Amino acid sequence: MRAVRVTAFGGPEVLVTAEVPDPVAGPAEVVIAVAVVDTIFVQTQVRAGQKQEYFPVRPPHILGGGVAGTVRSVGEVVDADWTGRRVVASIGITDGSAELVAAPVESLVPVPDGLPFETAAAVFQDGVTALALMDLTGVTADERVLITGASGGMGTLMVQLGKARGAYVVAVARGERKTALVRELGADAVIDGARDDWPARAREALGARGADVVLDGVGGEMGLSAFPLTADGGRFSAHGAPTGGFAPVDARHAADRKIRLLGIADVQIPRRERVRLAARALAETAAGRLRPVIGGTFPLDEAADAHRAIEGRGLLGKVLLTV
Repeated sequence: MRAVRVTAFGGPEVLVTAEVPDPVAGPAEVVIAVAVVDTIFVQTQVRAGQKQEYFPVRPPHILGGGVAGTVRSVGEVVDADWTGRRVVASIGITDGSAELVAAPVESLVPVPDGLPFETAAAVFQDGVTALALMDLTGVTADERVLITGASGGMGTLMVQLGKARGAYVVAVARGERKTALVRELGADAVIDGARDDWPARAREALGARGADVVLDGVGGEMGLSAFPLTADGGRFSAHGAPTGGFAPVDARHAADRKIRLLGIADVQIPRRERVRLAARALAETAAGRLRPVIGGTFPLDEAADAHRAIEGRGLLGKVLLTV
């Protein structure tokens, strides 16, 4: 089968499509014929050799990614009825970007009838994290929520989920195309994060109290600038780091203001809960209540171009590989 191999730490050019042995289903596994691979920003960081403290992966290895496809075969003790079913599965940081992947049967989530593989792949991984963050931060009706990185794959979902809960959503995105997108998705106020005065504009939109909840999907200096906009007694989630690091918020300062801090460790979700949340995200999407934004699709052989597109940050929403 064909698979995208990470041949060394480095830029997108280290991604090479190669022929590798077909996987074989273990006793509690299935083999999935992959149709679409979800490609997320953290995979570009792992490819470059970053985030080793979280993802101690050494090349060469097959590039990761969540997959959508059809179960081709099953291992021992797996119900044969899984064969031929349309599913998604979160494969992890390696071994997903291939024509065939092996996955534990416990990780499978059926794709609702009529939902295209592209849509299912675009929503299920970011949907898990977005739903988990909404639950963890306890967003409720009439609260004010600030979302940075609002035009990304997860940000676009959180804008919609925040509005579905009745919150007043202030979304930060960069540039005219991205701000127009999050406005279309229902944000109550949209701030151009490319402007130097964006924190002041966000403060004006939020009001004197500030944000009850800040969902920071960017990290770095933008995340740090968002922290003062959090209301005393509010919640601040520093879960995103496409800038290279999570928002370096002073925990003592947060405690002084009775702000609850959440980080990436808080969304390390056990498999059973991930499956439950993924099924919920797919059901919401199939019902038309949640819409993932797909910014670009690339053939498997053009995985390097997909990574360049992600790192260039010119595309809106999700980037997918098609097999």
